[in-house]
Amino acid sequence: MAIQKTISPIDGSVYVERELADPARVEATLDKAVAAQRKWRETSLTERARLCSRMVDAFVARRDELAQELTWQMGRPIAVAAGEIGGFEDRARTMIALAEEALAPIRLADKPGFTRYITREPLGVSFIVAPWNFPFMTAVNAVVPAIMAGNAVILKHSAQTPLCAERFQQAFDEAGLPEGVFQHLHLSHDAAESVIRDPRIAHVSFTGSVAGGAMVERNATGRFIATGLELGGKDPAYIRADVDLDEAVPGVMDGAFFNSGQSCCGIERIYVHKTIFDDFVERAVAWVRQLKLGNPTDPDTTLGPLVRPAAADFVRGQVEEAVSAGAKAWIDPGEYPLSRPGSAYLAPQVLTGVDHSMRVMYEESFGPVVGIMPVADDDEAVRLMNDSDFGLTAAVFTRDVAAGEAIARRLEAGTVFTNRCDYLDPELAWTGVKQSGRGCSLSRVGYETLTRPKSFHLKHA
Repeated sequence: MAIQKTISPIDGSVYVERELADPARVEATLDKAVAAQRKWRETSLTERARLCSRMVDAFVARRDELAQELTWQMGRPIAVAAGEIGGFEDRARTMIALAEEALAPIRLADKPGFTRYITREPLGVSFIVAPWNFPFMTAVNAVVPAIMAGNAVILKHSAQTPLCAERFQQAFDEAGLPEGVFQHLHLSHDAAESVIRDPRIAHVSFTGSVAGGAMVERNATGRFIATGLELGGKDPAYIRADVDLDEAVPGVMDGAFFNSGQSCCGIERIYVHKTIFDDFVERAVAWVRQLKLGNPTDPDTTLGPLVRPAAADFVRGQVEEAVSAGAKAWIDPGEYPLSRPGSAYLAPQVLTGVDHSMRVMYEESFGPVVGIMPVADDDEAVRLMNDSDFGLTAAVFTRDVAAGEAIARRLEAGTVFTNRCDYLDPELAWTGVKQSGRGCSLSRVGYETLTRPKSFHLKHA
């Protein structure tokens, strides 16, 4: 039996070991999901909501335990780890509340002699592949609405955060969800690809890398099934000349460095109007210097390790290349003893003198580094913000609400913000353009991707 090992970024120890599902286990899980979904689809929406709400209750009751496990699995500082449980609850309860309206039949105007309406039918079995960086919140985006829509779910979580899948299972079991409606599997990459190809799977939700999204598309080719792909970003922020820097600096810098920069919608590029550029950079560097890099189990730590040493070395390489090409690094890594090559711990970094020829400005970093460029006006900012293969979110900081909204309309991104960033409102559609993916989760619109329309055209006898 193959064993999956989870190496904690805190100290390099093996934190979790799990047996990977063998072909027999996968077959049994798929068969059980199909059988359970046939019954679940007939369950009333009221009952689905009751059971999903009980699941959320059971889940959040373990807030402290879940936060500790999260810290050890992926390295988020314990001081903020429990916040993800709050985000999980908000998203889950919002999607439960939106289900009645989103899934209601569409009644058409009267036509003499006919009854006509459109229903939203569940797809069947949904295979959800979730990432490690926000392991509860990303998974719940797909899991709860899929089940509320009448689908069965099989969750494959990242090998870095296997306990997250088990905690979902535990909470659903305690809630009394019928057996087979929600299941999880610990799978190898090859086994996960096999599941995507299986004819019993009707929907795939994947959150992860562009390469991972391409893998899903390859394996789903020719099956004509629904796929939702959320593939990350290189998200920009624009700081206009009219901002209040006391608010803009902490807002955008937290958006760049929270979770050690390991956020698909984190800010990775900042464009600042040239008249306030020097002032902004000075304040931004001062903000970063107050971060405390350390063991994330220490309540005083505000910047934890990256998920693994290779991820930290990848970002180190981007920074070194940029500096070699003429960029200025404002933070001395020597001030951070834990930050050294081959370690998951990485000193934060702010770069100026950057341009779009440098990897750090066009390639997803997923780490505690941000490049800052001056711009002459709104048009230059928009051009540079859109000069990317990604388009998940984009943010404009300004006191002029109308100007901010006008700029936002020109940006190529799935979500646009003014005066905030790195945030997900579950009542809004979560989607991306270009290599940030395809499809939509959350909001009323998200239910459309988890169901198919069925039209009823009934002629009266």
